[in-house]
Amino acid sequence: MLDTPARTPEPPSTDPFALATALSGVHFIGGRFVPARSGRTFAVVNPATGIEVARAAEGDAADVDAAVQDAHRAQKAWAKMPARKRGALVYQCAALIRTHQDELARLIALETGKALRTESRVEAGVVADIFEFFGGLGGELKGESVPFAPDVLSVTVRQPLGVVGAIIPWNVPLLLMALKIAPALVAGNTVVVKSAEEAPLTVLRICELLGRILPPGCFNMLSGQGPECGAPLVAHPLVRKVTFTGSVETGKIVAKAAAEKLIPATLELGGKSPMIVFADCDFAKTVAGALTSMRFTRQGQSCTAASRIYVERPIFDAFVAEMKQAVDRMVMGDPLDEKTDIGTIISQGQFDKVQAFVAEGRATPGATAHECSAMPTDPALKKGLFMRPVIFTGLDATSRLVREEIFGPVTVIQPFDDPEAVLAEANDSEYGLAASLWTNNLKVGLDLAHRLEAGLVQINQNLVVQANLSYGGVKSSGLGKEASLEAMLEHFTQKKTIMVNMA
Repeated sequence: MLDTPARTPEPPSTDPFALATALSGVHFIGGRFVPARSGRTFAVVNPATGIEVARAAEGDAADVDAAVQDAHRAQKAWAKMPARKRGALVYQCAALIRTHQDELARLIALETGKALRTESRVEAGVVADIFEFFGGLGGELKGESVPFAPDVLSVTVRQPLGVVGAIIPWNVPLLLMALKIAPALVAGNTVVVKSAEEAPLTVLRICELLGRILPPGCFNMLSGQGPECGAPLVAHPLVRKVTFTGSVETGKIVAKAAAEKLIPATLELGGKSPMIVFADCDFAKTVAGALTSMRFTRQGQSCTAASRIYVERPIFDAFVAEMKQAVDRMVMGDPLDEKTDIGTIISQGQFDKVQAFVAEGRATPGATAHECSAMPTDPALKKGLFMRPVIFTGLDATSRLVREEIFGPVTVIQPFDDPEAVLAEANDSEYGLAASLWTNNLKVGLDLAHRLEAGLVQINQNLVVQANLSYGGVKSSGLGKEASLEAMLEHFTQKKTIMVNMA
């Protein structure tokens, strides 16, 4: 018999540690908390201190089946509800999320190590905005009238796919969850989410909040490891759509499993995003933009991080010097401290991976590693996964640091002389998620923007994902789009043609 644990607080909680404890050891299935069928759990660690703050339920195929079966039962009634009413309920979820925004931000900071002021609070606010955006799109699930013949009424209608399996990463868990589940729900699907092993708590809290408004079973959440929990979710016969954000290697596994079932898959698989800076740019604005583009406040743990920066030679030295000074001014420390700009790397494994890249860069002849900012001095943080941001110069295009996704606070800055040559170098990558151009010559900027091989190109800015702007990559950066009306219609509905002979 599955037991429902004590409820978490109805009002927003100001204590993320107490909330983490209250959320320990459970999935969210059928509108209630339930433990794993096996009873197993795994540790959730605060990366700023190395201390365990909770236990997460360790899901397996039995848990997946329970969640999917429940979602399948709930989907029939949910799909029959008028689309605008579904949208109105999703919109109500946005309002509730806003009232818990600071609570959610503190919980994100606790489990991911992302700074509260610069990262976690921003993410929690964007999540509410995404639910608001898609909640207002229920009336856009429109069909078409097809002029087939005068005596034949021919129309198309948009119908939901069924149960959607959503697998999310740890770097921005709430944002990427919202981009997947909000359009899926409005379109009439139900959802089973598999959270990232490193960051299951805030997603679980959101589930409970959504459960106060949405019918039971519409939204379910499992935590667990990829092979034991994620793979059975993709393979389950009742899952009719998969949406995944993560590594290229895992994305290929997900794509193969979806292909075996002949179901659609949306994949967002990372990037190695170039930033191209021309000498005629607004220098101060561009340096500030480089800090944002590189996502230093997120420790570079972003698919769109500008980890390849190409600067026109006349301003190269000044740009490197000014950028280093700007990062030096950023404060690294306790993610829950309002004074902190930069938090921690998410896990020991990721920390070791990034450090290996840095060591390789340092060992490269001719390369210079410009270490920035300063390590925190608080003794309570001595076991935390803090890492000084590094700006490399002197690396060429063959370096692994230039070609591979590091997913850490490491960027490479290289000089260029010719726009065509830098365009070729920027495009010489297996990735194609995002890119940015910085110039006051919009003719040059627009010309290169059209020819850059990336799904999202920005000129004189590099914003994070925004609702209502189509987002998704090309090449190994993935398949499909998110964050837009197009994403809801094309990726979470299927088109049916209905013909009536009136002769």
